[in-house]
Amino acid sequence: MDKKKIAIIGTVGLPAKYGGFETLADHLVTHLFEKYDFTVYCSKNKYTKEERIQTYKGAALKYIPLDANGVQSIPYDTLSILHALLKNDVLLVLGVAGAWILPFVRLFTNKKIIISIDGIEWKRDKWSLFAKLYLWWAEKLAVKYSHIDISDNESIQDYTALRYETLSRVIEYGADHTLKVKPEEVDFIKYPFLKQKYAVKVCRIEPENNVHLVLDAFVKTSRMPLVLVGNWNNSEYGKQLKEKYAKSNNIFLFDPIYNQREIDLIRGNAAMYIHGHSAGGTNPSLVEAMYLGLPVITFNVSYNNTTTENKAIYFSTSDELLELLNTVSATTLENLRKEMKSIAMRRYTWSTISRQYELLIKEALSTSIKTSVFAETKKLSPSFLEEYQLSHLLNNNLFHEKR
Repeated sequence: MDKKKIAIIGTVGLPAKYGGFETLADHLVTHLFEKYDFTVYCSKNKYTKEERIQTYKGAALKYIPLDANGVQSIPYDTLSILHALLKNDVLLVLGVAGAWILPFVRLFTNKKIIISIDGIEWKRDKWSLFAKLYLWWAEKLAVKYSHIDISDNESIQDYTALRYETLSRVIEYGADHTLKVKPEEVDFIKYPFLKQKYAVKVCRIEPENNVHLVLDAFVKTSRMPLVLVGNWNNSEYGKQLKEKYAKSNNIFLFDPIYNQREIDLIRGNAAMYIHGHSAGGTNPSLVEAMYLGLPVITFNVSYNNTTTENKAIYFSTSDELLELLNTVSATTLENLRKEMKSIAMRRYTWSTISRQYELLIKEALSTSIKTSVFAETKKLSPSFLEEYQLSHLLNNNLFHEKR
């Protein structure tokens, strides 16, 4: 029996450099290559001529001469989708940038579409007003014209249920590709902070990740230094912060580290993980830190609360973070370490994630319509919904209109 053909669209490509979608694609190919024929679309601009291989772990690689991120992501995803229509049965689209073309795909083909909306992208501060409006519109098209849409967090699932009346499927990210690395003598020379207790944060240097807030707290504490890895030179925001804090005695700033051993070395030997993300869904860096057994202190928003099952330590301001850093006990951190590891082992492994994607692929191949999540709840009375703690459904205007 011929294997079904699956196109993975929207990543920078394989082999994976550091990034959530790229790591996801890598592990889907690794775990499911015996069951499906994969084609992964890659950004030609991000790989040198020598790096552009034709196959990877059994998956065919197709190169598009555009960037996968930023403004070029719209034509990048669009061209990938059009090419994928030639021979694939299922299009797994990661992100909504190319969603404008999905109505035409549904109208003129019988291809199955699974799309990950990747958090609430249009709310991110980094986008211009025009980009936010486009992404808001694209998100709506992505949910409406896909056979199945994926949220990476239960809070995003609640959002799509209320806004679009559909049941998004929650699939998070795996983290068991990360390893504890014991430092060698050469590591202590390159990274002297490994000899002491330190906190770590890995992120894109953007306002929505509250980098300024975290740095402001750590420059005022003597509890332990902060090691922060990110793309400092990609924006004025990053350049200004780097200039301001680079010479601080208890802050170590590094550019992106794409070597898996080195990033695992820095994270795995930290005393705590600081997570500042205030937008998006389940963050790969957060679940990786949890899998490494790091105590997590995270920005207080629903996405992070859901990912950590409300069992981490939360802050909303620089002053709150500073107070936590100065007062949290070693016993609390040790208990938190065990709690985060337990959650990650239960929820964030790639074998579990890949199995969930396999089930969605099978479902997409056998379905033609998307069922409304409100189809049955509209028949229920408000008092019943309140009794069973489902009264949030009453916030949906369509509920009232169709009763």
